[in-house]
Amino acid sequence: MSTVLNVELRDRLAVLTLDRPGQLNAIGSETVDRLAQALNDVRDNDDVRALVLTGAGRAFSAGADISEIESFTAPGQFRAFVERLTDVYALLEEFPKPSVAAVHGFAFGGGLELALACDLRVVERGARLGLPEMKLGVLPGAGGTQRLPRLLPAAIAKQMILTGEPIDAERAWQLGLVNELTERGGALAAAEALAATLTAGAPLALAAGKRLIDHGLGMDLETAIAYERETVSVLFSTEDRAEGLKAFRERRPGDFRGR
Repeated sequence: MSTVLNVELRDRLAVLTLDRPGQLNAIGSETVDRLAQALNDVRDNDDVRALVLTGAGRAFSAGADISEIESFTAPGQFRAFVERLTDVYALLEEFPKPSVAAVHGFAFGGGLELALACDLRVVERGARLGLPEMKLGVLPGAGGTQRLPRLLPAAIAKQMILTGEPIDAERAWQLGLVNELTERGGALAAAEALAATLTAGAPLALAAGKRLIDHGLGMDLETAIAYERETVSVLFSTEDRAEGLKAFRERRPGDFRGR
């Protein structure tokens, strides 16, 4: 079994760790394939309610594996690599279980794009986040030009993308890109704690909430509210809704089963 990505299951969480510390967790085809496999495995595991993504060693990820990209001899090879990368990041973004990125050191290029595909981000003080592709004469190709402006003011996103200059964790937190800012060495524990609060929610409602927010942002307000109304009406008939009301009356945590 490849070790470019380690998966650990504990306490309703799946902790996915990029594990190429010698290469600063550069993301190549093998890592992308393992990530896809892990997501598919976790999707079918009812004991897992949330994901945490992190990196081994001194950084979250330096981005796409430049050595692999340099080995491509035809434009079609690069296009196929980018298509695979964007497909798997989309799989993560649309995943029915919520995800939290735990970022330390730095997240650059495809590494930051991976964190952007997660629902929430916990970042350590001193970490740097950036899309440096412009300095290589190209642009981000795994969703960076589209997800970053949806999470930051457009002018800030343009500055990061068009200059290739990173921002630090503190600035990212001030701008709202980061959900929690921790001291050095604290990102993973904080991300796991945040993810644990998510696992207490009803799985069907969590998945529906993600869809409502992500898809609703692309709708006009009237259509989005109608979408919300229909979604909530469906949730009302679930066993988890009945359990939630019962738990509220009995002043105890709900025992949600995803039904």
